[in-house]
Amino acid sequence: MAINGRNLQILANYCAAAADAMAFTLMRTAHSTFVKETEDFSCQIVSRDGMAFASPRSFGAPWYSGIDYGPVLALIDHYEEGDICITNDSYAGNVATHSPDIHIWKPVFHNGEIVCFVVGHIHNTDVGGAVPASLSRSLTDIVQEGIRIPPLKIVRNGELNEEVASIMRLNVRVPEQNWGDFKAQIASVNVGERKIHDIIARFGIEDFLQGIEGILDYAEAQARSIIATIPDGEYFYADFADEDGEGGYPCRVAIRLRISGDTLELDYTGSDPQLASSLNMPTGGRERHPLALVGVTYVLSTLDRHLLLNAGTLRPTRAILPPGTVMNCEAPAAVGMRSLTCALSQIATIGVFSQALPDRLPANSPGGNSIMNIRTSDSQNRSVVASLGPVGGGAGGTPRHDGPDGSGGLSAFLKNTPIEINEAEVPIHFHRYGLAADSAGAGRYRGGLATEMAFEITAPNTTVTARNRNRSVFASAGVLGGESGALSHFRTLRNGKVIEHGNTDVIRCQPGDIVEVRGPGAGGYGLPVERDAAAVLQDVRCGFVSVQVARDSYGVAIIDDEVDEVTTARLRAEMQREARQHFDHGPARTAFEQQWTPARYALLTAFLAEAPVSWRHFLKQQVFDAVAAQPVAFKPAIADTQLAALEAQMQAIFQNLHQRYPAMMNRSH
Repeated sequence: MAINGRNLQILANYCAAAADAMAFTLMRTAHSTFVKETEDFSCQIVSRDGMAFASPRSFGAPWYSGIDYGPVLALIDHYEEGDICITNDSYAGNVATHSPDIHIWKPVFHNGEIVCFVVGHIHNTDVGGAVPASLSRSLTDIVQEGIRIPPLKIVRNGELNEEVASIMRLNVRVPEQNWGDFKAQIASVNVGERKIHDIIARFGIEDFLQGIEGILDYAEAQARSIIATIPDGEYFYADFADEDGEGGYPCRVAIRLRISGDTLELDYTGSDPQLASSLNMPTGGRERHPLALVGVTYVLSTLDRHLLLNAGTLRPTRAILPPGTVMNCEAPAAVGMRSLTCALSQIATIGVFSQALPDRLPANSPGGNSIMNIRTSDSQNRSVVASLGPVGGGAGGTPRHDGPDGSGGLSAFLKNTPIEINEAEVPIHFHRYGLAADSAGAGRYRGGLATEMAFEITAPNTTVTARNRNRSVFASAGVLGGESGALSHFRTLRNGKVIEHGNTDVIRCQPGDIVEVRGPGAGGYGLPVERDAAAVLQDVRCGFVSVQVARDSYGVAIIDDEVDEVTTARLRAEMQREARQHFDHGPARTAFEQQWTPARYALLTAFLAEAPVSWRHFLKQQVFDAVAAQPVAFKPAIADTQLAALEAQMQAIFQNLHQRYPAMMNRSH
């Protein structure tokens, strides 16, 4: 049949269904909770040169819909039927982006020629390394983050490479679980291969190959059409992780968005230097790396829900990713927490587009989704390593409705694990798992509520990991008068005492300890005073908002479970009636940016760019120490006289560092 508009859509549906079948097979046959319940995996069908043209429509992580497998496909010199390849090396092709993500790919042959590849990844709960679950922001190089598998054939011509398999099993904490997940991956790509043969039998090889390019071209045309509706211009936004390392200073991800006609450019210049922690992103500087552009995919999908998602979607967009920065690190930097930095980049992307389209995009999602993992032992002294699921927040309030509670926005694809599953597979006891009251940012449309989890440890020498801990200092921003969301917390109750952990992500526990973690709330959209009083009352009745917050944030007085109309009218008449600024970042970030204005950060960025990569994080800390020692508060939009004073202060700090460390500028980058 000819590949015209209608038949192209039919082919696209068949290919998406094949990817669905791959995902369903993987999910139903995996062993670990993190794959079969949380669904942290991906499946794609990619062209001969590696461009993804089909992904699951309702399973797994959507981050990889625009992935380009080309760089890693090229690292295998020859393919034969029955081959399956594997890697988790973040610096080999920049497809795998941290060690727990095991990527596999299988060529699909027709009449002796490769016609496409079926691919995918899973996040393994543990791949060895320095800490249980393999990841912590405290780690400083990739060698600490578990076993690394270079691109190789794990199955050659249908035969498993047992030598490589034995090395994989030997270097992880729960080999049976990992091996069960790996076999599920093998089943997934085998199903994908069979489905492709069925599609070719239906459409014919020429129309299938022509259709692949047609699907990619169609997605590109859709994306360009959407971009053309966005006002041209240049926009800037930055977001911060609370810490750039254990007990460190904030970590910045900055984006300057340039829109021209039907094209986009995201310039990440101004983001923090490569860090001596694991928040780095190994993008290889690839201008369409999916992790740098996930936020663009989300924005375009928000603007048109019928958008076809594949590698063609990203063709109108390019990212500028300066080398030696947190967005484009160099080996052997640790990269385990790249998901936190990726979340920041998504928030920054939506924030920068929000300034161009304030009436079409939501307030900030939390960006501090803690993935809870545990290593403990059962009554038979068997080691148990498991994921307990995500503990995060909902989505930001939107121009038309409240943000979804508990999940949504950036983390909507991560499913929660039911308590019954966790308690059946892990020797712990849950005290609470639910929504956290008063955690959502107030607004005409409030943000989504955070989730909270509390569980009791039953075995000694238990390790709990809260991967991606964040937002215990800087809140999720509200927009156009909406308030910022509540902060997160992480604590242990031990013998009647409370131990606060802040953003620490690995803790040791003993029997009887109760671990409590609460995610951050999402930002609100629009002025809280404009929220329907009946909606506020309903939130109070549901336990989402307390009577006090209803009064203080919304100006709604509730007495005896009803709205006091007279008092409410008086309170609302006294409240702010217009937004003072586009974003409400909360008091901590507001105070921080009185010191660290965009102008100061621009000076820091230029200084660090001249230093060797291995020095940059150290020098950043030295500059922050010096600024903290001689604080001068500025407004973000500072006058010329203040700018001169700021530049003089920074130049003096830089000169002092040159004198103290003369070797740093005499080295090759």
